[in-house]
Amino acid sequence: MKQLLRLICNAARGIAGFVLLLFAVSCDRSFKDVQRINSVAFSPAAQAEDINLKYTDSGKVKATLLSPLMLDFSNLEYGFNEFPKGVNVTLYGENNQQTNVVADYAITYANTDIIDLQGNVKITTGDGKVLTTEQLYYDQKNEWFYTEKRFKFTSEDGSTFEGPGLDFSKDFRIMNTQRNTGEINKIE
Repeated sequence: MKQLLRLICNAARGIAGFVLLLFAVSCDRSFKDVQRINSVAFSPAAQAEDINLKYTDSGKVKATLLSPLMLDFSNLEYGFNEFPKGVNVTLYGENNQQTNVVADYAITYANTDIIDLQGNVKITTGDGKVLTTEQLYYDQKNEWFYTEKRFKFTSEDGSTFEGPGLDFSKDFRIMNTQRNTGEINKIE
């Protein structure tokens, strides 16, 4: 009788161990399924390296864009292009006057035509104006720049002003600031 009870107990332990093993395996598989459901497929539709893009209009080069890497996420509902290693953009105005824009990182949003420039952003115009800031947005539709970050602007005659928050037209003719300080070298 004792042997029969031992045999039944060993069988019960074996069955219980097997059921426990099945339960553990099914939980692991279910957990992985839940993780997969909650994950987002966030990979670029395309990737380009060492970009040298030229934008032309009526046979004239209007802008060039240089970047070591571009990731194209146009496959998403709100598509965008990301430049994780920075950009160097040259804009050509009338009489081939150049404006250079550099940033450590940039992202362009297709639906809104907004460009977000981040990290050591610097704009240098052909006539000597320089603007530096840590982040700058550009609204392509309205041709308007803006930032809430600290900035420093130096005009062609060396006058400077700086402070938090600035918005301005692409040609720097209209500038709105919040609170700034500066030094004016020449008053006309």
